[in-house]
Amino acid sequence: MSESVDEITALVGREVYSNNGVFVGEIEDVRLNLDQQSVTGLALGELNSELFAGTVQPENGVILPYRWVRAVGDVVLVNDIIERLKEPDETEEVVA
Repeated sequence: MSESVDEITALVGREVYSNNGVFVGEIEDVRLNLDQQSVTGLALGELNSELFAGTVQPENGVILPYRWVRAVGDVVLVNDIIERLKEPDETEEVVA
């Protein structure tokens, strides 16, 4: 496995942010592909309620594809694609 067991279990509990600094959630578990011996996803809980409003119930979590991960350190950074889940506010007006 390219990641050691210690490195994988150390991910649990880390906070996840977009590369724009928006809090996404906290890692609760890691999804593995045992055949390819690789991490395929991060199961997140403690989600940013504003980011996931209307798409995920607060008591549910989400699984992010590991390919979205940009960096792993004290926190995990993911692509800003996660921010696109949030729809624009209904009060915003489009000016032509």
